[in-house]
Amino acid sequence: MQRAKLLPLIVACALFMENTDSTVIATSLPVIAQSLGEDPIALKLAVTSYLVSLAVFIPISGWMADRYGARTIFRTALVVFMLGSVLCAMSNSLGAFVGARFIQGMGGAMMVPVGRLVILRSVSKAELVSALAYLTVPALVGPVVGPPLGGFITTYFDWRWIFFINIPIGLVGIVLSSLFFEDVREEDVAPLDIKGFILSSFGFATLMLGLVTGGRHLLPEAVSYLCVAAGIAALVAYWFHARRVPHPVLDLALFRIPTYRIGVIGGSIFRTGIGAIPFLLPLMLQLGFGLDAFQSGLITFASAAGALIMKTLAKTILSRFGFRRVLTVNALIGAAFLAASGLFTPTTPHAIMLAVLLLGGCFRSLQFTGINALSYADVSNPQMSSATSLSSVAQQLSLSVGVTVGAFALETANAFNGGKALGAGDFWPAFVLVGVISASSVLWMMRLAPDAGSEVSGHAPFSARKATAEAIADQKPLE
Repeated sequence: MQRAKLLPLIVACALFMENTDSTVIATSLPVIAQSLGEDPIALKLAVTSYLVSLAVFIPISGWMADRYGARTIFRTALVVFMLGSVLCAMSNSLGAFVGARFIQGMGGAMMVPVGRLVILRSVSKAELVSALAYLTVPALVGPVVGPPLGGFITTYFDWRWIFFINIPIGLVGIVLSSLFFEDVREEDVAPLDIKGFILSSFGFATLMLGLVTGGRHLLPEAVSYLCVAAGIAALVAYWFHARRVPHPVLDLALFRIPTYRIGVIGGSIFRTGIGAIPFLLPLMLQLGFGLDAFQSGLITFASAAGALIMKTLAKTILSRFGFRRVLTVNALIGAAFLAASGLFTPTTPHAIMLAVLLLGGCFRSLQFTGINALSYADVSNPQMSSATSLSSVAQQLSLSVGVTVGAFALETANAFNGGKALGAGDFWPAFVLVGVISASSVLWMMRLAPDAGSEVSGHAPFSARKATAEAIADQKPLE
């Protein structure tokens, strides 16, 4: 089997494990909260702690792969993730569950970015869209089977068993990476930017902790506000620090590349809205509509199924219309389907719900594939490690912010409606808000040049096609 095809399959083991885990937890969140004796909304801390852990440790993932070898770091990350899964299954309190999820995040921070880095360094620019799609297709099986499987286990067995799904998958990943991964490492690795790592880690962790605990009495309000202020101050300090050192842990100079800047910032805004879906949708179906976890999972899987379908079409669409047109128009369509979920009521036929979620998953998948490919279109191979780390941090933070924003909107709507138990009428404002946030990413996508990322997409703008046609007609070479 060709290396360009084999590597995505190996990394897909990690993606499958991570995606299955996330979707299973999202579906089972209300049941887990009841078992631990907690408010379901309070469990957003467990969801976000994983994302915060990713944001803390992803910045050094590229450096560690260069220093200690991609195979070594990838296998170690799988072991850490499996350990966190076992600890999740053994948790009997919110604190223990949050801690176990943080350990899982430590593994996830290494295994997926390092695996993606190997792929990015192994394929040409022209093959990038296909390679990323080929990587993601096997991994999308996780979100497809995760909700119904998690709902089935949670409804008819015990939620703790859902975390043991990761163990056999992780073992397969360890065996395959041991057999086929080259332990590639750089000969000349710059020293780790320890001060930058401390500043960025502290900044991201305290900022997200303050955001997620604000207004939920998980911490005193004064402490939550202090965390936000301290996090912002640390990140501002990092910004000044990164401008003075030759090899910062997160290279902000990459934002000088237009396609990278728009792909990361615009993509993060779009992901902020999408990041609220795994939190809001299961809660609405179970607490708002009265469905059990299994029924909820059978409905929410439609989004992942739609994404799976689109992965086979993304390359053709991007080649035909180009990044600028696709990402601009598709951002609005994807956001509209996101907001449309807020129109669901307890009497909405399940067939309509499935259709809306299926189509929404298709358009969101196209947007993610395009954003991911665009971000690396003009990044040189030596910059790829830093670019992957910085992009991965932005992605995970945007997802974490999405959960926080969605929960805040839900809490606000609930308080406005009397502050009683969550009901169906509390959810539509949250879906509208996150839909508007995702739609606002179009303001960044419109800044793309017509020929942006054409080497990756294979799309020739009209002016280039016209010049080619005229040159052929005149039988003259192109200048």
